[in-house]
Amino acid sequence: MTTLRKNLIIAMSVLGMGAASLTVHAQEAAASAPAASTKMQHDGQHRGGTPAERMAKYQARLHDKLKLTAAQEPAWATFTAANAPKKPMGDWKAKREAFAKLSAPERMEQWIAMSKERIASQESRLASLKTFYAVLTPEQKKVFDDSVPGGKHGGMRGHHGGHHGMQQQPKAG
Repeated sequence: MTTLRKNLIIAMSVLGMGAASLTVHAQEAAASAPAASTKMQHDGQHRGGTPAERMAKYQARLHDKLKLTAAQEPAWATFTAANAPKKPMGDWKAKREAFAKLSAPERMEQWIAMSKERIASQESRLASLKTFYAVLTPEQKKVFDDSVPGGKHGGMRGHHGGHHGMQQQPKAG
């Protein structure tokens, strides 16, 4: 019984110190948030504007490289509409606070629900990609394959730009 009590006291002490450490870290992060926000705004301007602006520039360059015919334009319009950046998620601070109030199983359920939404969005984008890709000529397919993220000139996630200034396509969702 004495050993059990000692183990409980040690466990409670460790948990208490961990909670205190997390609280201090959260306070430090909150205090530095305005500086981080300013840095992000500056970086966004440095990188060419908002994600929507960068996406529009990327799509314009890709459109020019593909040299689409008039018959292909409707498929391009459908493809770009399906891949348009989603609207902002709203008030992140409020969402974080609400998320923190959930129990662990409820948080996991939320994560799974968000993952399902992302997968559904990706499946929709894949369907629009396949439809657009089907109307391209073999030469256009090669240009497209080489120009999109992960392709020959499209770069990889985390790398800036690519060949001839092509930047990575922002991720939606």
